[in-house]
Amino acid sequence: MKIALDAVGGDYGPPPCIEGALQAVREADVEVILVGDETLLKQECRRLGCHDGRVSIRHASQVVSMHESPAAVVRKKRDSSIWVATTMVKNGEADAVVSPGNTGASMVASFFVLGLTKGVERPAIATSLPTVSGEAIILDVGANVDCSARDLFQFAVMGNEYGKHLFGKPNPRVGLLSIGEEDSKGNEVTKEAFKLLKAGSLNFIGNVEGREVYSGIADVVVCDGFIGNVALKISEGVAETISKLLEQELSRSWSGRVAYPLIVGPLRKLKRRIDYAEFGGAPLLGVNGITMICHGRSSAKAIKNAIRRAKGMAEGRVRELIQRNIEESLASSSAEART
Repeated sequence: MKIALDAVGGDYGPPPCIEGALQAVREADVEVILVGDETLLKQECRRLGCHDGRVSIRHASQVVSMHESPAAVVRKKRDSSIWVATTMVKNGEADAVVSPGNTGASMVASFFVLGLTKGVERPAIATSLPTVSGEAIILDVGANVDCSARDLFQFAVMGNEYGKHLFGKPNPRVGLLSIGEEDSKGNEVTKEAFKLLKAGSLNFIGNVEGREVYSGIADVVVCDGFIGNVALKISEGVAETISKLLEQELSRSWSGRVAYPLIVGPLRKLKRRIDYAEFGGAPLLGVNGITMICHGRSSAKAIKNAIRRAKGMAEGRVRELIQRNIEESLASSSAEART
């Protein structure tokens, strides 16, 4: 199993990518191809002591910065690290691509190089969120700002297949993010999506309110990319703020300083549960290949876990399962909705 890693596109450059690649090859049966400026990557590999034969380098002369338009990758940066890494998947030189770089560039490269899975009208980014019972998938979190009911239905089908793989559940619970539990709540798009989902064959549990997402009531939560991205960023901000506030309160008082040694263990476990690095990356579902999108600030641990998830998706043939089920599910739902 070979994973192409955009090793120069992230906020912190090659170091966390190289370190994450090393951790991945040591923990899993995988090879990692670092894609980026060869001279820079060789220099960083020497500095970091990366001499493992399972980590190799593929030269790419360009990089798409975080502030560049995603369209730049198509117009003038076809030798960028993300384009080259994605092309390797297209050509069968790698089984998946992982990138902590420009999210828009990753999506554009996947769309133009890999293309959409047959039957899929729009791809979706599916990320993981911690819940009281473990983990839940939410999609879309940024690929599509405006969506139709048909789009949301397809997101549900794709999320369902990813949920089967990730959780090992044959029938994941699928919920539609809305402003109330009743099927009459929401806008016209979510109301129509509710009808499609209710008529379909998925294990649809109905509408899910924002406060219920973290309760574990649903394994897969479906929404458009605008709402999903806002929800994700708010969640990240709340988690960071709570962590800082807790540290402040514990350090302010004598009782807090005394109690800290007693609660440091549970606090560290809690921090691990809500740390995005534990989940690694978010797959772009609906394209003809495995594309794993990581946070620009990804640590070595996050890169390692993203590589492991990408490997698991490739081995689990998630893309093929999505392709097999997407058209069948939509045709079945549309027929039942008309009756």
